[in-house]
Amino acid sequence: MQNNREHKNFDTDTTNHIVAYEISIIIVNYNVRYFLEQCLQSIFDACNNISAEVIVVDNNSHDTSCEMIKEKFSKVTLIVNKKNTGFSTANNQGVAIAKGKYVLILNPDTVIAEDTFEKTLQFAKTKANLGAVGIKLIDGIGNYLPESKRGLPTPKVAINKLVGIKTNKYYASHLQENENGKIDILVGAFMFMERTVYNEVNGFDEDYFMYGEDIDLSYKIIKAGYDNYYFSGTKIIHYKGESTKKDLKYLNNFYGAMQIFYQKHFKLPVFYNAFMRLGIQFWKSLQYIKLCSNKEPSKLINKFIYIGKDAATFAKIKNSINTALAINHTDITIKNIIENKPDTVIFDNNAIKNKDIINTIEILNGKNIQFRFIPKKCNFIIGSDDSINKGNIIFF
Repeated sequence: MQNNREHKNFDTDTTNHIVAYEISIIIVNYNVRYFLEQCLQSIFDACNNISAEVIVVDNNSHDTSCEMIKEKFSKVTLIVNKKNTGFSTANNQGVAIAKGKYVLILNPDTVIAEDTFEKTLQFAKTKANLGAVGIKLIDGIGNYLPESKRGLPTPKVAINKLVGIKTNKYYASHLQENENGKIDILVGAFMFMERTVYNEVNGFDEDYFMYGEDIDLSYKIIKAGYDNYYFSGTKIIHYKGESTKKDLKYLNNFYGAMQIFYQKHFKLPVFYNAFMRLGIQFWKSLQYIKLCSNKEPSKLINKFIYIGKDAATFAKIKNSINTALAINHTDITIKNIIENKPDTVIFDNNAIKNKDIINTIEILNGKNIQFRFIPKKCNFIIGSDDSINKGNIIFF
């Protein structure tokens, strides 16, 4: 059905909360202190021309995440939970105190381009029946992440995927990765919507502890009569899975969430439901085997290019990595990088914008290069090369 609601005034919303910002950015954190620091640095660099608040909900981290926020990011509103409440509950906590017209659900293992929020906001304002917006995601080595745009995983679509039948519906293949258009399902790493829409559909379903809640929320928004969109006009890095150890518990959470989704939204015959359960268990077993066979550490750094403007930082990095094969450049030159054949490129965020870094990583995808960042005002190098193994952090 078509929803013909009128846009609310910018000073109030249906929950009687004052609207004081354009965007409220909600981040749920769990033990990813250094990735969170990089994420927050990139967020504030992207908020120069918009009014935004940042709310971090920490789910009982045992690292120094909360101390880091208090020390380095005094403008962040921090909610500290005494236990791990799960992704859904924590996001609902954050949105409950938000004062933005729009809310953005954002993962802590992301790197935001300087123009991401402005472009997404401009795109959203052109849609009269806006539900939620997702954007183009790439991983830490430049691979496009197909979950950036997804179709509704109906039982038929899910079964086709489980048994290996290719379908263009699971990853919304009616759109190319650089096209814009309507989609069904967004990924929880980046979900942008009006706060009134989030509240109207009652936010995330707290029956989901982790995984599946983004599918559920996306579907609830569609069922409420709104349109979800994929916007390719900006892109960010999503390292993927830094908050989660990829093990059997992770698989149980993921595939258990899918069972919750089907029981909630689809009334399946007993036989069909039993077949779905068997299929999910079979697929989970295959994924577990895959996880066990992919526990590989990051490649050693034997030859790197440092792209920045601080000779002292370059010297410290060279000393920390303990390799003589190091090159110092002040500008990003694709040709120069390819000709020098490094195994690692280290970008200094103090000199190079995230937008330029993200574009360079995407261009150099497939060149057998790993990429690392030095976030602003930090003494560490950070990056991740795949979605299974934990990322790499080097202090200097």
